Amino acid sequence: MERIIASIITIGDELLIGQVIDTNSAFIAQELNKAGVWVKRRVAVGDSKEEIIRALNEESRDTNIIIITGGLGPTADDITKPVLCEYFGGRLVMNEDVRKHLMYLFEQVFRRPIIERNLKQAEVPDVCTVLPNARGTAPGMWFEKEGKVFVSLPGVPHEMKGLITNEVIPRLQQTFAMPFISHRTLLTAGIGESYIAETIRDWEEQLPAHLKLAYLPNYGMVRLRITGWSTNKTHLENELNTEFDKLKILVREWLVIDEDATLPMALHKLLRSRNKTMTTAESCTGGYIAHLITAIPGASNIYKGSIISYDNAIKISALQVSPATLQKNGAVSEEVVSEMAAGALASMNTDYALAVSGIMGPDGGTPEKPVGMVWVAAGDRNKLVTQKFQFRFDRDRNIEMTATQALNLLRKFIVENP
Repeated sequence: MERIIASIITIGDELLIGQVIDTNSAFIAQELNKAGVWVKRRVAVGDSKEEIIRALNEESRDTNIIIITGGLGPTADDITKPVLCEYFGGRLVMNEDVRKHLMYLFEQVFRRPIIERNLKQAEVPDVCTVLPNARGTAPGMWFEKEGKVFVSLPGVPHEMKGLITNEVIPRLQQTFAMPFISHRTLLTAGIGESYIAETIRDWEEQLPAHLKLAYLPNYGMVRLRITGWSTNKTHLENELNTEFDKLKILVREWLVIDEDATLPMALHKLLRSRNKTMTTAESCTGGYIAHLITAIPGASNIYKGSIISYDNAIKISALQVSPATLQKNGAVSEEVVSEMAAGALASMNTDYALAVSGIMGPDGGTPEKPVGMVWVAAGDRNKLVTQKFQFRFDRDRNIEMTATQALNLLRKFIVENP
């Protein structure tokens, strides 16, 4: 069975100038992949008739499905609908079902008068199949040309998601014979992408052609994802499981979690499995570690809270750090983060604590303690471990790297000290 291949075209000047971040493509790609469709390209174009037509021509040459988002609103800069009407050789006509839906929304939901500009959203090319948009005013549109499927969707993420889930994916599954696509993902920390590649080279070289390994590095961590495709779901799942088990053995020294999860999620799962709780005492990260942890649903089960002791006076009053320790060693020191962690354990009454103090930049460094220097402490009431890091990036990335390394230090402590 041949692969079913798709391209995603996002339309809007706001995307090209960075005023709006394109999250639609990521969602569409994920949903297509689940359904057995390979996404070959993601293309962004401005509100230009020529650019839209060029993109349609180029993407339809070697793909089966072209998904388009954006440009379906009621204002003059929303030109997607008339361009598609011209491209597929149709004319705009009033769709009665869409008109009734618009009247219902304005009269019953929005409770405001409908104007002619809004009613024009019920005009669609007479050569398309209308996809009802239960979440908004602009309908989706399904076109077919020379064996290819073109789908135009509104750019509003909430509306687009509803159409993809309820209309587009079911129709694509009826139109194409989809292969089965599956993934296996794990997360490593404390090893670089190149070193992993050398470590697993022999195993990777023997993978069959229908299994592909991807390296996804990010802030001191590397995700490894095996993707496979086949018409035989059972055979593919068994094959993936076998190769995934081999991979886990090869990277066991750096393995964080054997699923597609983030480091905070892995730590959350570890604490839940042991019915334990934690707290954080943050200085240089200013609450960023707490943010990462509390972004996970159910965080209240494992996380009590944080003391953000950005100022030394708070370290003393809230975390019981000794003024003498601060005077002798400075805030960025092994001694201070150790006392911060101990103070957090006592104050929050948790099983584990994590403390960080450092110099994020761009200013504040000295020859003895340069920008990017960080001390981390992690542990429980019986034992604390500390580690010094020296990062070399800008302020934002130094904060992110600090959070990553701190969370991983606590994770390793819990695993090694059951």
